Amino acid sequence: MKRRNKWILSWLLLLCTGAAFAQSSESLLIGPGDLLHVQVFDTPELEQSGRVTDDGNLQLIMGGKVKVAGLTPGEAARAIEAALLRNHILLKPHVLVTVAEYATQKVSILGQVKAPGAYTIETPRSVLDVLSLAGGLTELADRRILIERKGTHEKIPYFVSNQAGVSMDTAIKVDPGDTIFVPKAGIVYVLGDVKMPGGYTMTNNEAQLTVLELVSRAGGTNHTAVPSRAKLIRKTDSGYIETPLPLSDMQKGKKPDMPLQANDIIYVPFSYLRNFALGAAAIASSAASAAIYRF
Repeated sequence: MKRRNKWILSWLLLLCTGAAFAQSSESLLIGPGDLLHVQVFDTPELEQSGRVTDDGNLQLIMGGKVKVAGLTPGEAARAIEAALLRNHILLKPHVLVTVAEYATQKVSILGQVKAPGAYTIETPRSVLDVLSLAGGLTELADRRILIERKGTHEKIPYFVSNQAGVSMDTAIKVDPGDTIFVPKAGIVYVLGDVKMPGGYTMTNNEAQLTVLELVSRAGGTNHTAVPSRAKLIRKTDSGYIETPLPLSDMQKGKKPDMPLQANDIIYVPFSYLRNFALGAAAIASSAASAAIYRF
């Protein structure tokens, strides 16, 4: 009886420890190669440690193979209990599963970070912490990043805000084995009679620019410009589409500002070219060789 009471006390302690562990890593799923520790209440002869096979199974001492990959430790315990019942090993099995060692403990960080590569993390960590391992985002990084989950390959978008409070409040967890991809920011162009014609990266906090913001970045229009005859050139699957842009009315507040898409081109004509027809293709060709400004 004393031995049984001692076993029950030990089991309760293990349950508390396991529950605390599960709560701290509830989103961390079991994967191939992970080392699991399985304990069965009041049946120490069924206690075992084993690695998950490449096909996601765990071979039990008794009860056969159980599919555990993609499950949390708690879900794996329920699956093992079902196998013990199904194979008539125990009538009322109570199982505790803990992950003794994760086989994949690296997170891959790719794209526009200062030091791309694979970094070791042993527990789920904030996406901001993980990005800091790679030195943070580069000047050309798009703040709309993508996180791919290990095992499920679920793709989760996340926006890295410039506002510290927002970033801290909305940061999600990255698990060992996940992959983070940071794409290059989109580029928009303003050409013609502006002070600094060229391409500008969409790296503000909204990862987007409007017409007036872009013209402002370019130093504004020159006094010789004709903003009332500005053009917007947008690339589509069928080629370049040219539309009139009421830049003069926008500057005067008569027309609303409008957001731009990556690769959009604004062309502001010179007064002495008022009667010269410059086509969308020619303007787009000029954009290809334009200087790129990283601010």
